[in-house]
Amino acid sequence: MTDTTDAGRVAILGAGVMGRGIATLAAGRGHPVLLVDTDPGQLTGALATVPDQLRLAQLMGALPRDVTAGTIETATSVEGLDRATVVVEAVTERIEPKARALAAASEAVRPGTLLITNTSAIPVDELAGSVGRPEDLVGAHFMNPPYFIRTVEVVRGRRTGEAALAAVGAFLTALDREYVVVADGPGFVINRILQRMINEAARVVDEGKATPEAVDALFTGCLGHTTGPLATADLIGLDNVVDSLTVLASRTDDPGYRPSSLLLDKVRAGHLGRKTGSGFFEYRSTP
Repeated sequence: MTDTTDAGRVAILGAGVMGRGIATLAAGRGHPVLLVDTDPGQLTGALATVPDQLRLAQLMGALPRDVTAGTIETATSVEGLDRATVVVEAVTERIEPKARALAAASEAVRPGTLLITNTSAIPVDELAGSVGRPEDLVGAHFMNPPYFIRTVEVVRGRRTGEAALAAVGAFLTALDREYVVVADGPGFVINRILQRMINEAARVVDEGKATPEAVDALFTGCLGHTTGPLATADLIGLDNVVDSLTVLASRTDDPGYRPSSLLLDKVRAGHLGRKTGSGFFEYRSTP
């Protein structure tokens, strides 16, 4: 397994919200970054967004100011992944695009290169079938935004090897992240619990029992949560919430995970949360 404790090149597949956030974190810790996306528009947006995120993180003390930021290159194909010490897949939360991205990366990297999937609900072992060396694949569920939230949920798939598990730990330590290792399964720990809570909160609003403001005020005021479930959903992206719930519903046959009508309506209307300026709450500007 390739050593990732030095400032090696980090390749990130997917230039959406999470891909940009992980790029910010890696570059801010001195790693050169290759950001890969088949959509040139996403890459253009990332090149505009990541420097702003990096400055904000440094200003807030979340990333060091005395570390020279790593360079960020972009590409629309996996050519160049052979120079990466670690590959992080962060494409949309659906199995087909994730499997395609990981399969292409597996063919392009050097043998033994650490492959990380940032899946938030799809079991790692399902994705392991798409790569040439399943033992090199491990889950690392970064929270949004990853340059502010220091703890990462590491998911060990059934075929994840000891070397990959050690390598992901070294990589996260180099990024100054803490991590907790959990077993594989739909939603792992965080989203198995969180997505049901978000879904139920949306149902409460849809039934007219409470406003989104009231729901979140109860969670922050009574339970001490920093952010309520619906503001958390807006931060995640309501499209991603629906994707995760769909995965959980299909893998568990539990009706509690079927996306609520209100969530589906908001996604259909394009009200996806912070990234679009409107979700359960209104936002003056997108991050």
